[in-house]
Amino acid sequence: MSEPVLRVRGLSKTYMQGKIPVHALTDVSFDVRKGELLSIVGPSGSGKSTLLSMIGLLDKPTGGSVFIDDTEVTEAKESDAPRLRREKIGFVFQHFNLIPTLSALENIDIAMRFARVPKNRRRERAIELLAQMGLAERINHRPSELSGGEQQRVAIARALANHPAIILADEPTGEVDTKTRDMIVGILKELSERGQTILVVTHDTAVSQQTGRIITMRDGRIESDEQIMG
Repeated sequence: MSEPVLRVRGLSKTYMQGKIPVHALTDVSFDVRKGELLSIVGPSGSGKSTLLSMIGLLDKPTGGSVFIDDTEVTEAKESDAPRLRREKIGFVFQHFNLIPTLSALENIDIAMRFARVPKNRRRERAIELLAQMGLAERINHRPSELSGGEQQRVAIARALANHPAIILADEPTGEVDTKTRDMIVGILKELSERGQTILVVTHDTAVSQQTGRIITMRDGRIESDEQIMG
């Protein structure tokens, strides 16, 4: 069995509301292996998005550790966090977060530019990824000229640009219709089959039931962790 790509150990996060502590995460631990497509589910306030923020280095935990490819990213200096995010993590968001003034190709190119990928390789990689997403004819279109499903496919391509160890997808089907949702889930499954590790936060059981594993959270803790037989 392959070594874990992601290891979460005793992760906790406490916020203060005035003088009252709010425990958003409490002692969360799990491993994720290469090529897993895993969904994280639970009611609002269960800690799903907080967990994703900790793994994605968007916030610091109160306690515990996150290891990506054996690098303890929670110990990284704040100045090193952007580099680790570029090198280790791809993000996919509910609202796409594409830059409206840039074309589909340019939205992918800019992710690689920050990683100092040579210009000719950036264009080649962006075209390759857009073709993989079925968007070969849309490379010069701006987000306003694309449907919601097309924008999310551009966002997935951008997340893949720097060959991340893991992709973190926060409600990636929340802004699309059911037909497009199923297409996006199909893309995520195909990427997983090719060895890409993907964590999806979702409220949609039609999405979570298509993943290989479901972690259910409640009150900042893992309530269950189950493998899904496909």
